[in-house]
Amino acid sequence: MNKQELHELVAGSKGNESNICQICLIRDGKVAYEDNWHGYKTEDAVNVNSVTKGVMSILTGIAMDKRAIESLDSKVLEFFPGYQVKRGEKTIQDVTIRHLITMTAPYKFKSEPWKKICTSKDWTLTTLDFLGGRRGITGEFKYTTLGIQILAGIIERATGERLIDIANRDIFKPLGIPEHTIHGDSSKEDQFDFLMNKAPRRNEWYSDPTGMVTAGWGICLSATDMAKIGQLVLQGGEYNGRRVVSEEYIADMVTSHQKLGERFGFLSYGYMWYIPHEGREVYAAIGDGGNLIYVNREEGISVGVTGTFKPRIFDRVDFVEKYVLGL
Repeated sequence: MNKQELHELVAGSKGNESNICQICLIRDGKVAYEDNWHGYKTEDAVNVNSVTKGVMSILTGIAMDKRAIESLDSKVLEFFPGYQVKRGEKTIQDVTIRHLITMTAPYKFKSEPWKKICTSKDWTLTTLDFLGGRRGITGEFKYTTLGIQILAGIIERATGERLIDIANRDIFKPLGIPEHTIHGDSSKEDQFDFLMNKAPRRNEWYSDPTGMVTAGWGICLSATDMAKIGQLVLQGGEYNGRRVVSEEYIADMVTSHQKLGERFGFLSYGYMWYIPHEGREVYAAIGDGGNLIYVNREEGISVGVTGTFKPRIFDRVDFVEKYVLGL
């Protein structure tokens, strides 16, 4: 398939590809393909949903490089010394950062309590109230978007800086990604609009009423921005010769720490990055709507794909490997 054929395939799609806004392919450090649909321009930003978690993982590595976080095995409660543990709770005390970023932390909910957390004044502390539970730490994979909000609180408390400032200085500026601002509003109506609105967004990051960024969703990036982040991962934490995050952390981040089940396509999971193929150097940060950072070290390729919200589109790895890699 050539570039024109791919453009027409997406433009004419009535199915899974119909919500794609942008694709960017970087091969051997140079942009080899960029295209846009639905009136989007190359520089426009999209809410990339859970791809946000992949950025949060890199920010965790940066905090470790700065020695603000000494170890992934540090206990969560070390960073919240004033937190009052709920009566009878005996599990939260042993939960570590590693549990959070491998999605093996235990929570006191079966389905995520969006209303309770996202109508509170401080989403991090409210989420902390749900951490732990009677079952203890089982090592079971429990994917949660809200739970990662605790990680935002940890990094800000450990570094004494706002996450948005760390991201701008230590990731976005070195990669040539536009500076981001806090979204600002967090009303129920605004949250719905942020998810469902199909118009381009500003270079922003969603935030709670305290001004802390949402850790599991809500960063707005273009496909080109995401391909650059993929290039950073491909190069082991370097970008254009500049060290952004340690090679050791990146290597650990994209190492399989969990083998997932059918719900997640039997992929493997590192630190909020997926490993689609066993025994291959292919990695992905994946978000709802088919938003994707795809990294293929074997071929020296990184790809960004953005898409507006569309239910039941999770994984576009197959689409990229079938239609984009050969361009």
